[in-house]
Amino acid sequence: MTIELIDACKQVRGITHIKPTSLKMRPGHFNVLLGQTGSGKTSLIKLMAGLDPLASGAILFDGEDVSRLSTQKRNISLVHQFFVNYPHMTVYDNIASPLRVAGMAKSEIDGRVQEAADILQLGPMLNRRPQELSGGQQQRCALARAIAKESRAVFLDEPLANLDYKLREELREQLPELFAGRGAVVVYATSEPEEALLLGGETALMHDGHVTQFGPTAQIYRKPATLAAARVFSDPPINAAAITKAGTQARMKTGVRWALEGAAAALPDGDYTVAVRPHHVTPVSVSPQTVAMEGTVQVTELSGSESSAHFQMGADSWVSLAHGVHPYEIGQNHTFYMDASKAFYFDADGRLVA
Repeated sequence: MTIELIDACKQVRGITHIKPTSLKMRPGHFNVLLGQTGSGKTSLIKLMAGLDPLASGAILFDGEDVSRLSTQKRNISLVHQFFVNYPHMTVYDNIASPLRVAGMAKSEIDGRVQEAADILQLGPMLNRRPQELSGGQQQRCALARAIAKESRAVFLDEPLANLDYKLREELREQLPELFAGRGAVVVYATSEPEEALLLGGETALMHDGHVTQFGPTAQIYRKPATLAAARVFSDPPINAAAITKAGTQARMKTGVRWALEGAAAALPDGDYTVAVRPHHVTPVSVSPQTVAMEGTVQVTELSGSESSAHFQMGADSWVSLAHGVHPYEIGQNHTFYMDASKAFYFDADGRLVA
């Protein structure tokens, strides 16, 4: 089973929500749609699921054009971030509902429901109604329905967003196992870069209704093709500043300088943008490649074993994220250290050049 989009485009009253998009998603791993709220993740899922019409282009399931087929005929499952269960039905009936619609024999329905309930630890709750379940149990019920249906494609639209932290962590670990070996194409939408990395597989980075990059998740994280892609795949936001390259030296407008090496040193002289993820900007020097820079601390946060500081450096606002507890005073100048060996360099069009 594969899902292929060929110049798929969505418009609503003349406004383009999804720009012409071409990509191919396969089973055997998660296909993650990663982007901020409003980037087009849900709109793209609705196109693939048949909930919204295509303005142009085509959508193929295993080479078959399903662009004009209804949602029911596409044999898909869709799990939203909100708990979509039938309140008047028991957990058993909620899980069994699509199987009954398909006219499946009772014995097969019983087997599939029980298997899905066991996987998601819902066995003791099959006779309860959704309002008698916790939020996490309700979402497990929705996931069980998707598993029992054995669809060709499963769309998970930020399914863990409304769960508490502990349950979100547990389900995030279980999800790849839940759908492993089922042959379905699994598409998972999220706004959290960390979640995309944990799920692995392949990721489509989305920005303003457009897929900016698609490929193996770890590879995209290590080598974003554009500055826009790097910004999507960084939380806290990636730091960026304009630089001028002359010879083998890079210089920020604030006067911070450092020596370039490798591909960066070989670039033609001129103006570029340097970008560095926050965990490579620290309050202490951690390697010989670090470059000292001074900024005014604006906001500080302590999260578990990590400290973050937002600081102003000239016209740019940067973020430092470091292990341990570090003392900062808001409004005071502080020296930070950028690991230049971890920097990305982009040209005037925002394309990665080194």
